[in-house]
Amino acid sequence: MDDHQLLRYSRHILLPEIGIEGQQHLLDARVLIIGLGGLGSPAALYLAASGVGQLTLCDHDTVDFSNLQRQIIHRTASVGQPKVVSAQAALRDINPEVECIALPVRADEAQLRDLAAQADVVLDCSDNFATRYAVNRVCLELRKPLVSGAAIQFDGQVSVFDFRSPDAFEQTDAPCYNCLFPEDSLAAELRCATTGVFAPLVGIIGSLQAAETLKLLMGIERGLSGKLLTINALDMNIMRSSLSKDPACHACGGTPS
Repeated sequence: MDDHQLLRYSRHILLPEIGIEGQQHLLDARVLIIGLGGLGSPAALYLAASGVGQLTLCDHDTVDFSNLQRQIIHRTASVGQPKVVSAQAALRDINPEVECIALPVRADEAQLRDLAAQADVVLDCSDNFATRYAVNRVCLELRKPLVSGAAIQFDGQVSVFDFRSPDAFEQTDAPCYNCLFPEDSLAAELRCATTGVFAPLVGIIGSLQAAETLKLLMGIERGLSGKLLTINALDMNIMRSSLSKDPACHACGGTPS
């Protein structure tokens, strides 16, 4: 770490839980962010500002005028651009030392597997169940920690699924996303485009995803691993619950598919 970096990251380095060693872990880290919308925007901004060495941005969508109400990484001049290109430019302005890889694609499960294999932590900032289930399967298979977030209307949630332990499949306290929301359930999928979302809520959830990612990269164990944090921004009611592994889970149960 040179003098310029010591100055840039000095407020991190001053924290005894981080220090120079923790900051160096961030500089050496690689993170995959899936979705550069409401959640991915603040997550990417804080990860870049914090000095994560490489950010891979994956999103097939383009910036729409209606996105600007909450997707704070994009600007009015970015309307019509691929979201990853718009985000890449913003992140370079914040921290040109961070390598930002822009992938304007809707990654299928095979592509997600290739991308996750190169990452230290995966952030699921997507807005649909199909992607969330695919990301969960890939991270489970590759034993990659997954930081998952969601927000709709005034309700948001964030959780961490850390599959790095060699005996993750056998640990009763190591659930996966599918344990929380079984893929074969009839859960209704709500979309911001039809139901709306409170703008600051996605900032809160995305920022929490960034915080949990940074702690995972630095080896700080206190956090949301195996936990679900839910927020109702209308009443500002915040609740943290422990998650349990579902023995019958099709993804991480005794006989994972």
